[in-house]
Amino acid sequence: MLDFFRNWLNRYFSDPQVIILGFLIVSGSLFILILGNMLAPVFASVVIAYLLEGMVSRLERLRIPRKASVLVVFTLFVASLLVLLIGLLPLLSRQIGQLLHELPSMIATGQKELMHLPERYPDFISEPQIKQVIGFISSELTNLGQHLLSLSLASVRGLISIIVYLILVPLMVFFLLKDKIMILQWLKTFLPEHAGLATKVWHEVNQQIANYVRGKIWEIIIVWGISYIIFTFMELRYGMLLALFVGLSVLIPYIGAIVMFFPVALIGFFQWKLSSNFTYLIIAYGIIQALDGNLLAPLLLSGVVNLHPVAIIVAILLFGGLWGILGLFFAIPLATLVHAVIKAWFSVHVKEEHPDPDKKAQISD
Repeated sequence: MLDFFRNWLNRYFSDPQVIILGFLIVSGSLFILILGNMLAPVFASVVIAYLLEGMVSRLERLRIPRKASVLVVFTLFVASLLVLLIGLLPLLSRQIGQLLHELPSMIATGQKELMHLPERYPDFISEPQIKQVIGFISSELTNLGQHLLSLSLASVRGLISIIVYLILVPLMVFFLLKDKIMILQWLKTFLPEHAGLATKVWHEVNQQIANYVRGKIWEIIIVWGISYIIFTFMELRYGMLLALFVGLSVLIPYIGAIVMFFPVALIGFFQWKLSSNFTYLIIAYGIIQALDGNLLAPLLLSGVVNLHPVAIIVAILLFGGLWGILGLFFAIPLATLVHAVIKAWFSVHVKEEHPDPDKKAQISD
């Protein structure tokens, strides 16, 4: 048994490139886990700069100098940020305030409707079961209220954090875009000599994740806009808030669409009860999700992130369980990283076990 494990370790972990790749992954993960909270503005700036780099590269391909391209893209980024802060956030905060104000009356209405269920379906639902459900919902809402209260008490600290982000993040994004080549050259000086496998993994992951993220951003914007138009046309309350979360739900494939069905259906039920408008809302939501899953996502993400649906669901459950909401958002990029590492790792050993016959012939000559 010991010889078996020794041979297995020598087979897959004797290559220095594999050891270097593993060291870089482990050290990078530890760096993020230990210093993630303190360096959160830096990580946010890196992610934003990474997303904006695609636009800069396209302008460079049009033979526009990099400095001018960075200036144009950064100006658009700041303008979009100002539109978000001035136009969108007040509307969202107003709808959130209205929702919290009307939440008690919605809960009371929901309790009345639930208490009618034992009368309508006495063979399936009993009154003690309904009371147990109501008690569970009340306790969860109480915990949610306490959590919101704690957030409001920490609003001063949160306001300071927001101000820091609004000042530091755009500034760092600008310098990361402007000095990208210099920063990458500086980082390469820290890489060891046998880092070919790590470089190969990075190039594959970079191409896959860049295309995936840009496609997802367009998918979010399109689904958000279509949902907002439909909800506004139907005069659904909290339309912007619900449309925003419906758009963000595409970040979590399969699960996001199911989870967002419940708040959309509940708001529609409280507004219209079991009427034709409520039925139209459910049908419209189903059409949005069907078009997104069968037309929009394949069109925007064609050939990107070639992962099986089972692998995607496992990644969502695993990384969501480890890191919560952030894990859900980054589940597919992380799964892409794992897939690229495994693919590169095994490709090295396949080449070793089955060398190129042309090279072998040259060596024998």
